[in-house]
Amino acid sequence: MSAPSSTASPRSGSGLDEDVARFDGAGDLLRAWSRGIRPDPDLTVSEWADRHRWLSSRASAEPGRYRTARTPYMREIMDRLSPGDPVQRVVFMKAAQLGATEGGNCFIGFVMHHAPGPMLAVQPTVELAKRNSRQRIDPLIEESPELRERVKPARSRDAGNTMLSKEFAGGILIMTGANSAVGLRSTPARYIFLDEVDAYPASADEEGDPVTLAEARSLTFAHRRKVFLVSTPTIRGLSRIEREFEASDQQRFFVPCPHCGEMQWLQFERLRWEKGRPETAAYHCESCEAPIAEHHKTAMLAAGEWRATATSADPLTVGYHLSALYSPVGWLSWVRIARAHEAARGSDEAMRAFRNTILGETRMETGEAPDWQRLADRREAWAPSTVPAGGLFLTAGADVQKDRIEVDVWAWGRGLESWLVDHLVLEGGPGDPACWQQPTNTLGRTWEHASGQHLTIARLAIDTGFETSAVYGWARAVGFAQVAPVKGVEGFNRASPVTGPTYVDATVAGRRLRRGARLWTVATSTFKAETYRFLRQERPTAEEIAAGASFPTGTVHLPNWADGEWLKQLTAEQLVTVKTRRGFSKLEWQKLRERNEALDTRVYARAAAWIAGADRWPEARWADLETQLGAKAGAVPDAPTPVAGAVTPRVSARRRTVRSSYMG
Repeated sequence: MSAPSSTASPRSGSGLDEDVARFDGAGDLLRAWSRGIRPDPDLTVSEWADRHRWLSSRASAEPGRYRTARTPYMREIMDRLSPGDPVQRVVFMKAAQLGATEGGNCFIGFVMHHAPGPMLAVQPTVELAKRNSRQRIDPLIEESPELRERVKPARSRDAGNTMLSKEFAGGILIMTGANSAVGLRSTPARYIFLDEVDAYPASADEEGDPVTLAEARSLTFAHRRKVFLVSTPTIRGLSRIEREFEASDQQRFFVPCPHCGEMQWLQFERLRWEKGRPETAAYHCESCEAPIAEHHKTAMLAAGEWRATATSADPLTVGYHLSALYSPVGWLSWVRIARAHEAARGSDEAMRAFRNTILGETRMETGEAPDWQRLADRREAWAPSTVPAGGLFLTAGADVQKDRIEVDVWAWGRGLESWLVDHLVLEGGPGDPACWQQPTNTLGRTWEHASGQHLTIARLAIDTGFETSAVYGWARAVGFAQVAPVKGVEGFNRASPVTGPTYVDATVAGRRLRRGARLWTVATSTFKAETYRFLRQERPTAEEIAAGASFPTGTVHLPNWADGEWLKQLTAEQLVTVKTRRGFSKLEWQKLRERNEALDTRVYARAAAWIAGADRWPEARWADLETQLGAKAGAVPDAPTPVAGAVTPRVSARRRTVRSSYMG
């Protein structure tokens, strides 16, 4: 029998290579799976950050290795987020720019590397979540080698790395905005990072409080969950972070006096300086009264410790408060804080911002209705349908009623100083198509300026709460360039009291048009409080004005033809604190009398000014408007030169009408 021929083994060659590759792939899966079920390590978040985190020049003013020692007050806060600590909820109410968000990002990196699981990170809006992903999370991953290994580059196929989603072995990070109910209920989450919660809307897509919706994602993880709530506070009675802090153990960071060693937490009242000389600012010890110079702060922070000042309603929740007085040397100095306080004096708005961003405390929003009789006494004389010299452009607010449309026309000048120019009552029900010819005529009408020129309405904001379809139909007919349909919502939002426009469906002539209208959303509380604050301002006397004094920013000028009924409507509401069913306090506008059309139309006209961009115009635009109105009445240049961004004024033989595209 002949010997068998020599043939290749069935386990050799390419077949063996494929099996080895398959085995290696399975090994990768097993290793990833084992990492996912590995018990949580003893390493704390701050230890992880000091060992593994690097700061990118794209995301930090101090790039390089992350050092918790730079912000010692963050160590305990971060470590409470470590799996080995029994606390489930960590609340941090703080001033701006103290490193809180970076502490939250260390929490994210720790989870990705050492304690994988599903995680949810929420910013006030989806757009901010995208920006945070690009500017903070991507550099966090790129600059830390251990994280780069776990999160594949976004360009890789099936990387699981998108703008709002980062997959890693054993877990996933979902980023979303508090304005997206879909994002908040997308997946269960063991870890939750809620950043700037006071900037969240009152409701996410009208489905409820965003914080409640987000925290509901973690309930299935029982005692293993971690929730980190961070924010600069806003308005007392409405602030989410203040409410959470007051229900906690209210910890303060105690530091030693370098002179006597007394432990104390820093309070603004003890930062003192010579009047008008903020550069002399020094902190004074509450025990020995010795002045403490800024250069002692580094050692004081290093020796500081958190101490509870109250008993928490929930032992699994801890709360921390920190003002900018603790800002590390080189960030925000005591001198700069003193200078900011000096600059804020005399301005309610600036002082409110100081309390929020520097002291990390809530501000009072009184909302007390001004006395209408006092307003009557302060009325000024100018003819109806005329624009005083300080008014540079016009907006209008329209309130739709069952049998009429009420329109108030306001002129606006520098510093949002304003003048009531006209009050119109357009008779006829909004259900009657003929009724809408009157507001159309109003859009084409002009009002004479003190210079002799004539102004048209730059933007008219009209309420959509009544006869919505009719309002949308009219707005479509006249064009959205000059008309802004608006919808009022509850809550304060000073950063962006007007949002939009969003495209909504509209029914016109019985036909439904998908995305047929553009709708703006207005936080009416913000503009009501602002109006009342401006109305209550003290004004210079006639003698002071004659000597050259100017009116305060935001002054509201009312004409002597505004009657008592209109003034009563302007002051028809007040802001009160009420208790919710859950026992929390909240601020709510309540009517003092039934009719409040003058207040509503003022709010809509103010929203129209915001939409026009007046709150964000640079000095050059105000100067251009003044230039347009500075020519003598009836003067017509031979070859008019258009102002940048403006439409050349239309000229007739009788008058000159100024129409600016700044508002378009």
